[in-house]
Amino acid sequence: QVQLVESGGGLVQAGGSLRLSCAASGSFLSINAMGWYRQAPGKQRELVARITGGGNTNYADSVKGRFTISRDNAKNTVYLQMNSLKPEDTAVYYCNAQVADRSWNYRIYWGQGTQVIVSS
Repeated sequence: QVQLVESGGGLVQAGGSLRLSCAASGSFLSINAMGWYRQAPGKQRELVARITGGGNTNYADSVKGRFTISRDNAKNTVYLQMNSLKPEDTAVYYCNAQVADRSWNYRIYWGQGTQVIVSS
C-alpha cells in the first residue's frame, strides 16, 4: 500500500508564498511522474504542475513564473513552491504520483489534499 501525505497549506495574503510538500511512503519499487492538482469550489480538478522521473516539468499557464515544482527522489517527496499568490489560487491542492509496485506495474495514487486560501 502506498500513501501520499501532503503538508504546507494554509492561509496567506495575496502576494505571499507557501511551500507544499507531498511525501510517498509504503511498499513500492519506483516513482515515475509526480504532480500537483487543485480543485476550487464548484470547479473541476486541474493540473497545476507536473515533474517526470527525469526532472522535466510542465505548468499550467496560470501559474507559470510563480510556481515551481521540484522533487527529492531520496525522500520520495515532491514540492510546490508557490510565490506571488493570488486569490484565484485558492483551492484544495492534491498531489499524485505514478508508482511502481513490486511487479513493476504502475498505478496512480492521490494524496488527501491540503487547503490553500489566499486572501485579498
